[in-house]
Amino acid sequence: MNILLSIDVVAKKSILLIGQATILAIKGFLGIFVPPFNLRLALREMDNFGTGSLLLVDIIALFTGMVMALQTIYGLRMYGAEMYVGSVVSLSLVRELGPVLSSIMVGARVGSGIAAEIGSMQVTEQIDAMRALGASPIKKLVTPKIFAAMITLPLLTVTADIIGIFGGMIIALFELEIDRTFYINSVLTTITISDLLSGIGKTVFFGLLIAVLGCFFGLRTTGGTTGVGRSTTITVVTTSILILISDFFLTKLFLIIF
Repeated sequence: MNILLSIDVVAKKSILLIGQATILAIKGFLGIFVPPFNLRLALREMDNFGTGSLLLVDIIALFTGMVMALQTIYGLRMYGAEMYVGSVVSLSLVRELGPVLSSIMVGARVGSGIAAEIGSMQVTEQIDAMRALGASPIKKLVTPKIFAAMITLPLLTVTADIIGIFGGMIIALFELEIDRTFYINSVLTTITISDLLSGIGKTVFFGLLIAVLGCFFGLRTTGGTTGVGRSTTITVVTTSILILISDFFLTKLFLIIF
C-alpha cells in the first residue's frame, strides 16, 4: 500500500513538473513574437550558445567521424565493401550522431550555465526584484535563450556534420588509400535533402529543450549555493536523457514525413 501511495505521489509530481515546464516553454516561445524585441540580449545568448560551443562540438565531431570510419572499415571489410565507408559515415553523422552529440554537448555546457545563472538570480531574489519593477522574467531571461538555442544549434550541427565527414575522410585516405574525390562523391550521392532536414530539424527541438530545461530548473532553485549546484546537475542529467528519448520519437516522425 505504501509503495502504491509513493508511486502515486511521484506520478502526480512528475505530471505537475511536465505541465509547468510546458507552460514555460509556450510562454517563452511566444515571447519571441511579442514586442518589445531585445536584439542585444538575443545576440549575446547566440554568442554564448554558438561561439562558446563551436570548438567543443567540432573536436567531438572530428574524432567521432574518425572512429566511425575505423569501425565501418572493419565491418565492411568482411564483405569487400570497405570502399563505401564514406556513405555509411556520412549518413550516420547527418541523421543521428551529429545532431545528438552536438545537442548533448551543448546541453551539458550551456544548459548547466543557464541553470546556474538563473538559479543564482533566484536565490539572491533578483527575479523577484524584476517582477516588482514590472519586468517579465520570462521575456527578459527565457525568451532570448530559446530564440538563440533554436537558431544556433542547427548551425552548430551543420559544422559538426562537415567536420565529422572530414574526419572520416582522413581515416579512409590513410587506411584504404582511396581517392578523396571518390570519397566525396560517395558522400554526395548518399546524403539527400531529407537526411539533412531530418538531422537539422531535430536540433531545433533539442535547442528548445535545452533552453527551457535550463531556465525551468534555474527558476525552481532554492537553498542558496547548494541549490544552485543541484539545479545544474539535474539540468545536465535531465537534458541528456530527454534528448535521447525525444530523438527516438523524432526519428520515427521524420521517417514518416520524409
